[in-house]
Amino acid sequence: MLRVPTSRKRKKPEEKLNLVPIMDSVFIFIFFLLMSASFLKIYEIGSDAPIISESEPQKPEKDPLALTLVMNTNELTLSQGIPSRPIKKFDRSPTGEFNFDELHSVLIELKKQHLEEDTIIFEPVGEITYEEIVKVMDSVRTVSKTDEAIFRKNKDGIDERVKDLFSKIVFSNLTN
Repeated sequence: MLRVPTSRKRKKPEEKLNLVPIMDSVFIFIFFLLMSASFLKIYEIGSDAPIISESEPQKPEKDPLALTLVMNTNELTLSQGIPSRPIKKFDRSPTGEFNFDELHSVLIELKKQHLEEDTIIFEPVGEITYEEIVKVMDSVRTVSKTDEAIFRKNKDGIDERVKDLFSKIVFSNLTN
């Protein structure tokens, strides 16, 4: 009678792969990736979109200011009213910059005449850079501390200082 060798009868235990060192190295790698990543702070400039409606608009009590700033490659044109009437044009200087201080002073005078108005329509139609649009927005939005003080009566009839010029900016041709 033949005998089966004992080594065949015994089954070898299956060796399990030790994953602990691999998992440790993956977690350390993820930690170093997160620590070496530079997190960017993204800034947003708020702006309203034009209102599109099927219904007929209500007739306002008085004619709106409808302040519009057309931004061309070589000039900025400030106009008001419906239909639009130009108020002032601002050409580029020989250095290539717009005179934002002059634009700001014209808007201060307009704000004195129209205290309740806070909307301006931007119409960029030429090759104008993002940085220039931001500079225009900065000169249009706020009254600086060095500007002449403008006061209006609040709900209680108390005079309060105006802090914003035309803070609601609407871009008219977003689909172009």
